[in-house]
Amino acid sequence: MAKSEPKKKAAPAAPVDTIQIGISAADRQTIAAGLSQLLADSYTLFLMTHNFHWNVTGPQFNSLHTMFETQYTELFTAVDEVAERIRSLGVAAPGSFKQFQALGSIDIPEGSRTANEMIADLVKGQEAVVRTARSVFPAAEAANDQPTLDLLTRRMELHEKNAWMLRVLLA
Repeated sequence: MAKSEPKKKAAPAAPVDTIQIGISAADRQTIAAGLSQLLADSYTLFLMTHNFHWNVTGPQFNSLHTMFETQYTELFTAVDEVAERIRSLGVAAPGSFKQFQALGSIDIPEGSRTANEMIADLVKGQEAVVRTARSVFPAAEAANDQPTLDLLTRRMELHEKNAWMLRVLLA
């Protein structure tokens, strides 16, 4: 009696892409990677702005304290919106300080800062978020991803305006 050949195991099937929104899995990954950088920069700016809200001193205290609160409150909402867009694309959103530090381009200054130093740091942070958002735009545009394009446009517009309003305080 002839021995039967052992059955060959079938190669595992490639995972089926269950997200069918008209954007390829590869494009969704690319866009989500850029949005993850935006999330990291936005969260870092949120944290820096909140810190400055707590610690600002000097003759401009009341106006800066209020301005910083308005900005960090808006950023808190924004990070949720960016993270939820990443999830809508089928990718896990980063959510730890370690991940944000690795992905982001903003460093929070250490130590005591004068009000003008805080303002200058926030201008740099606002501008960094704009640059990060702008860097994601080509991938989202190429993939015809209007929800991401809308999100990016709104983020850039807001951060450009915030940077301008902070800049004039230093003039």
